[in-house]
Amino acid sequence: MPKFTKEQIREKFSNSSDFNELFDAFEAALESKIDDLDLYKILFWNYTLKPDELCLFGEKLVQVFPHIAYDVYLWLAKIFEVTYSMFDNYELALEYFFKASQVKPEEPEPYLAASNCYEPDLNIPPADYLIEFLRKGVLHVKNPSPLYKRLAELYEKIGDEDQSLYFRKLSEGSQTEFTEE
Repeated sequence: MPKFTKEQIREKFSNSSDFNELFDAFEAALESKIDDLDLYKILFWNYTLKPDELCLFGEKLVQVFPHIAYDVYLWLAKIFEVTYSMFDNYELALEYFFKASQVKPEEPEPYLAASNCYEPDLNIPPADYLIEFLRKGVLHVKNPSPLYKRLAELYEKIGDEDQSLYFRKLSEGSQTEFTEE
């Protein structure tokens, strides 16, 4: 007999502010083999959880249900981007966008979402890091045009007009070959 029903787990994820209670509900969900990402999203949005606790839950969830790893990593990245970016300068968001891209390198969303984190006035996260990440993504995604466009924008923001023009041409299809430097 399960420790908690799915509804009880949902209730605890939504309303509990006690880590131990949340952890018990999480463990009960795993024991019940519940791989419903929407249920875990409720947990991930629980405002009482600290970043390291969110990482703990996310990493454990991926260990138990590797088939939802991409979605878990992408969801955590977006949570960190929205809620903790002012404290860690997007480090956790980027870490999880990177993990999502490792699970499904052909998907453009992690690359594009990571580049949305850029704050040009502060160069946070560092433009060089984002550029390198996007350039790697170009080699894997089916349609690299949106990544080329984003690279052109990033290069423009940092003042590299030659690279900006190069990637703009690639994004428009007027130049057909990308060469990794």
